[in-house]
Amino acid sequence: MNLAQRADVANSDAPESPRLLLVDDDPDLLRLLSMRLRASGYQVDAVSSAEAALAHLAVRPPDLVLSDVRLPGRDGLALFDEIRRTHPGLPVILLTAHGSIPDAVDATARGVFGYLTKPFDSRVLLDKVRRALDVSAPRALNVGENSQAWRAEIVSRSACMNEVLEEARMVAAGDASVLIRGASGSGKELLARAIHRASVRANQPFVAINCGAIPEALLESELFGHVKGAFTGASTAHDGLFLSADGGTLFLDEIGDMPLPLQVKLLRVLQERAVRPVGATRARPVDVRIISATHRDLDAAMHEGSFREDLYYRLNVVRLTLPSLDARREDIPLLAGHFIHSLSEKYGKTIHGFAPEALEMLVAAAWPGNVRQLYNVVEQVCALTTTPLIAATLVQRALRTPAVEVLTYAEARQRFEREYLTQVLKLTGGNVTDAARLADRNRTEFYRLLQRHTLTPAMFRLADEADDVAATGRP
Repeated sequence: MNLAQRADVANSDAPESPRLLLVDDDPDLLRLLSMRLRASGYQVDAVSSAEAALAHLAVRPPDLVLSDVRLPGRDGLALFDEIRRTHPGLPVILLTAHGSIPDAVDATARGVFGYLTKPFDSRVLLDKVRRALDVSAPRALNVGENSQAWRAEIVSRSACMNEVLEEARMVAAGDASVLIRGASGSGKELLARAIHRASVRANQPFVAINCGAIPEALLESELFGHVKGAFTGASTAHDGLFLSADGGTLFLDEIGDMPLPLQVKLLRVLQERAVRPVGATRARPVDVRIISATHRDLDAAMHEGSFREDLYYRLNVVRLTLPSLDARREDIPLLAGHFIHSLSEKYGKTIHGFAPEALEMLVAAAWPGNVRQLYNVVEQVCALTTTPLIAATLVQRALRTPAVEVLTYAEARQRFEREYLTQVLKLTGGNVTDAARLADRNRTEFYRLLQRHTLTPAMFRLADEADDVAATGRP
């Protein structure tokens, strides 16, 4: 076997590199992109229209499609719709000019893997292509016994929560920005972490910050970093959270509380994919996926002018809404049991669970603080309990509800009978015949009931006569 034959054999055993289909009517850009991608080891087919792309797909399906949004004839969005219909698993990346960003954002919400704004950096392009190809390949996380590993921290069996989690799993496969809506304490950060773990960025950093908990003067430095000497007290350089999360996910909690001046700077970072630390003269490239969350109504804030519209559309590519705990009450026993398991270890106690009455109180209670409030209540009763089963009195105390008198069936029945007989005799002025008729009982049985409760008709006749005297002023 000669050298050429040996080379052919080696090449036949090597895995074939991914094939990309480029669609753009700009011949110069098409040629430049083809050169860059081929130099990175990809096979590239290039066409100038959506019709040519569809013809190519029918003959030789690629592993990924990169298409301009604005094309002659059928545009890139129509091409994407057709690809999704005929090749639903094929990832698509859209190339957009600034004027077509809203269209691209809309398409991302419908299933496009992502979009790049022209002009874009080669490194960003290659990284986006790599991530899209990774997502299109089978992932161990989605099969076998690890299928639920990504959402392990979220304890739920309710239908409404499972719908949100299924949406989150699908969103995780792409790289679109996600906005999580939900009341305080409903678990927005847990959902953000779950999305990160289910994504191709799972092995990279997950960094979280509460935008409403840090003063505006410090928030800029915390997000974007600063150089040494940038301001009084900046004795050393600080990278900031964007750079700390490079390659991974940055979670911006309570984004609705971010001051307007910082909203402008955040928008610039998202547009340029580069961050300039405070006091620096040069920007540094950064690659992060943004997941943001808020309990505020950003639509209303945007219309009031307290939240920028352009930033809103950048962040709100995909929206997920977490239900309140009141909307998923079937999860309360499950969550309470889950919390007991960890808290019993923390407090060094043997706790088997809640007494039935205690659990009923938890399920029936109002939970304005959602899952966070439930955790606090369970922790308080775990700290105070001296028995393996947590008593209802401890739950009542933790919930700060007024004392509830619990009667036996016999006691409740006796109380009802006495109150009923009293009302009937008051109504008839102590006339037993009339009272028995109203109660649908004979006089003998009615008298036995009066004796059982130590009631006499005269008590009510006297009361009735006293009322008459009071009304007329005469005895």
